[in-house]
Amino acid sequence: MARAYSASEVMKMKKRVIPFTGAWADAFGQPERTGIWFVWGQSGNGKTGFLMQLAKELCKFGRVAYDSLEQGTSLSMQQTLVQNRMEETGGRFLLLNREPVEELDARMSKPKSPDFYIVDSFQYTGLSAAEYADFVSRHRNKLIIFVSQAEGRNPDGRTARKVMFDADQKIFVEGFKAVSKGRFFGPKGHYIIWEEGAERYWGRRQRNRQGNDRLETE
Repeated sequence: MARAYSASEVMKMKKRVIPFTGAWADAFGQPERTGIWFVWGQSGNGKTGFLMQLAKELCKFGRVAYDSLEQGTSLSMQQTLVQNRMEETGGRFLLLNREPVEELDARMSKPKSPDFYIVDSFQYTGLSAAEYADFVSRHRNKLIIFVSQAEGRNPDGRTARKVMFDADQKIFVEGFKAVSKGRFFGPKGHYIIWEEGAERYWGRRQRNRQGNDRLETE
């Protein structure tokens, strides 16, 4: 039988956190350094840009491995690296070119392996729900960020939705805004990926809503 803890014992436990500051803290507070994150959104809304900005920020606190299962080392990925000036991370950022989950598993098990992992995207892993559970149970000392394609406003596929529900942190990307829907959030609860794009997208949505409201009252 597992040990039971009193409330005061749990409250006194020391947890390692990611000491985000600025816009990152405003969006996500100071989340735990290990666990599962889940990021999803439709294509063209800034998801890859957000992930690269997040990877660059995480490089301040450890080493990051980005398993690019979907794009690999394609021109679009190269352009994303250039746009975000990822060369500034030095040796703290590692791009994995479509590394299968079995090889990623072995890499994560090595001594002195990276601290943070981004797996893009979950649909390309081929993992079942049971295989996902086994995989993450072997790496509880890491932060694993799974990225998912979306169908509407939901993750694409039943297994991806199960992973979302299991995740400690859930982040939905829409209109160049990454919104915290999980257990960690700051005073704003969102992160702007691209200011101009976000203003254009959300301004258009606001104008459309106002136009619909006028039609309904006429």
